[in-house]
Amino acid sequence: MVHFGSGPPLVLVPGIQGRWEWMEPAVRALADRFTVATASLPGDAGSPIGGERGQGLDVQASLIEHLLDECGWPQALIVGVSFGGVVASYFAARQPDRVSALVLVSAPGPDWRPDRRATRYMRSPLLMAPVFVACTPARIGREIWTALPTMARRVGFVGEQAIRVMRAPMRPALMGARLRLLASVRSADWCGGITAPTLVITGDQALDRVVPVTGTRRYRDAIVGARVAELPRTGHIGCVTQPHAFARLVREFWDALDAGGDPACVAAAEGRESEEQR
Repeated sequence: MVHFGSGPPLVLVPGIQGRWEWMEPAVRALADRFTVATASLPGDAGSPIGGERGQGLDVQASLIEHLLDECGWPQALIVGVSFGGVVASYFAARQPDRVSALVLVSAPGPDWRPDRRATRYMRSPLLMAPVFVACTPARIGREIWTALPTMARRVGFVGEQAIRVMRAPMRPALMGARLRLLASVRSADWCGGITAPTLVITGDQALDRVVPVTGTRRYRDAIVGARVAELPRTGHIGCVTQPHAFARLVREFWDALDAGGDPACVAAAEGRESEEQR
């Protein structure tokens, strides 16, 4: 477990690759306003939840409970990124008293089903791992080019992120297990039980080459009162390409709730220029 910042409690759940380190820019940006607790997903190096418990959804959600208990927090703002968003939504439906608010970031939609690429990876994660790595530029290259305004910043981001990935390597077998888990559930089955105020953050539909934005946006209908905000000029990894703009969306959502206002105000962020591009 890692612990950053000061302020209202926030638990961050990483994506399907499992390692919290890949999201370090987002963690540090959020820590300007929140006390952030996070850890790698069950089974991964450094996770407080061992892999011997398996990769079921209850095991994934137990990471959130563990972080809350370790920090002594009765409840917290739960932020789930991609696969972590599905885990966060499940926890919010099962333990509503421990969730003060919920943020789902580029999460697979309530009725997500694997495409051909995901199906091939599920069948042979070790064999497909090199293909996954080789196809990374095609998945996120255009997003990086659009999100970051100068060549120097693009090169710097790629270099820094590559170092993080090398220091915290993914485990293909675990990714395959999580992908099979994701394919076996439908978050639509539990979204009706979510009572926490919810913000759904997406990138631009043309830039997210990992999860269909149209699917993520369906959480607005699946979760009562959920609001959607788009992080401009980003795709699937906007929380790390534009971490301060991402953190600002979360902060504005939380501050509106804390003030007793309407969290819909964050939707005005759609189409707004990010801080990092000004």
